[in-house]
This record gives sequence, C-alpha cells and structure tokens, in this order.
Amino acid sequence: MSATDFRTAIRDYIRAQAKPVDKFSHQARLYELTREIGTGQTYDDEVVFAAVWLHDLGVFVGHRPENPAALATWDSVAYAMQQTPDRLRQFGFPELKIAAVVEAIRTHQPQENPASLEGVILRDTDILEQLGATSILRTVSKIGRDTRFAVFPDALRVLQMNADTLPRQLRLPQSQALAKSRVDVLRSFLQAARQEHCLVAD
Repeated sequence: MSATDFRTAIRDYIRAQAKPVDKFSHQARLYELTREIGTGQTYDDEVVFAAVWLHDLGVFVGHRPENPAALATWDSVAYAMQQTPDRLRQFGFPELKIAAVVEAIRTHQPQENPASLEGVILRDTDILEQLGATSILRTVSKIGRDTRFAVFPDALRVLQMNADTLPRQLRLPQSQALAKSRVDVLRSFLQAARQEHCLVAD
C-alpha cells in the first residue's frame, strides 16, 4: 500500500470511529498544525501523521468504558498504544516506523517529555488545541456529557488552568509564537465569563 493509501485508510478509520462526531475534527486540525510548526524542521511526517490520527483512539465512544467508575480510571493513552500497531499493519504502514508512532503517542500529553522531534511536534500541537477559541469550543461542548464537566464552572476552571500552565510547556519556537494570540483569546473569554458571573455554580 502506498503512503497515500495508508493515509486515506487511517483517516477513513478514524472518521468511522470518532464518536461523538465532533471528535473527528481534532485530528484534522492537529495535522495542519504539525505542518505549520514543523516548517524548517527535519522530521518524519509519516510518523507524525499516524500518531496524530491515532493518539486519541481510546477516548472514542465504543473504545472507552461506558461505566463511570471504569471510565474514571481509564488510561486512554495505554489503549491507543496497544491498538496502534495492529491498526497500522492493517493499513499498510511501514513496519519499521510503528514503534516511533507508538512512542509519540505515549509522550503526547503535557506532563510528558518526548525525546523524539516527532513526539515534540505532536505534544506541542495537542497543547495548542487546549488554548484559544478551539479550546473553548472543545471544552464547553463537553458540559453535561462528560463526567468532568457537570456545570459551567467546571469548564471554566479547566480553561483557566490551561491558560495559566500550558503556554510555558511548549517547546518549539513556532508553537510558542502561535500560542500568544490563542492565550489572549482564552483570557479575554475567561474575563468576560467572570464579569457575567458564569463561575456561579448552576
């Protein structure tokens, strides 16, 4: 299978698996961001592409537990790491690059410290998705359907934490530059929410 074919196969697979359906757009945005912040860097785009599209497999309905107690302790990253090798082989992805994809998935969250440039790119782009207008849309859409976000203040606390802690965790200069306007948007929203008393519990 050609590179074009496995890319199409991966996208088609995630399109079918991404539930709720709004979760599909996260992967497409991330990949566009990787191309933007990876400009001028020498990295393996095939590894980044596969890691971007498969890193959140464990958060999709049908893959994660539905029982609230089980979901509270669910390790979606470990699940994605476990599932990725077989899925990539099924799609005709180069065997020698599968371990690099799994490693990038393993280190994609903010608290991790990726050693590979591919991992850094994935982690930086995933952090950027937690800032700005995109972060607001993704977070508020979870209110009432995610056990972490029962009421407005739950979402606002997470958005405030994102604004306060995530920008300094970005590693690439392009990522840091992109974060500035996103943080401004996020802080403006949070200020407006406070002025409108949105922090009062429902």
